[in-house]
Amino acid sequence: MTREPSLGSPVGLVGLLGLAGLVAVGGVIGSLARFGLVLALPVRSGELPVATLLVNLSGCLALGLLVGARPDASRLRAFVGTGVLGGFTTFSAFALETDRLLADAPAWAVGYLALSVLGGLGGAALGLRLGARWASP
Repeated sequence: MTREPSLGSPVGLVGLLGLAGLVAVGGVIGSLARFGLVLALPVRSGELPVATLLVNLSGCLALGLLVGARPDASRLRAFVGTGVLGGFTTFSAFALETDRLLADAPAWAVGYLALSVLGGLGGAALGLRLGARWASP
């Protein structure tokens, strides 16, 4: 059994700083990927925010795959899960865009909300199952 790094020892501090570095580098990668997708798929007033929907749904699926396939890979989960996918996905943009859609196109807002939540849960569940299946011999 491996122990997670703690601040209680110099070795723990070095390990914790290493994980923080992985999260930071991953966050840069994920944030830039999301920024590129938002530039490629701009949203106008009253339109479905496709870029945010895509990043959040694909992020849920990818995180499910990661956790299902490699549940004990702390460095990989720090880099990809917390860093890349944390920087890539965005709850705050989802909330803001839902609020804007409620004012401009309430029917789109309800659909976007349902698709985001149910699609995200479905993607995460599918990812967990596929990841576990791929990880087992």
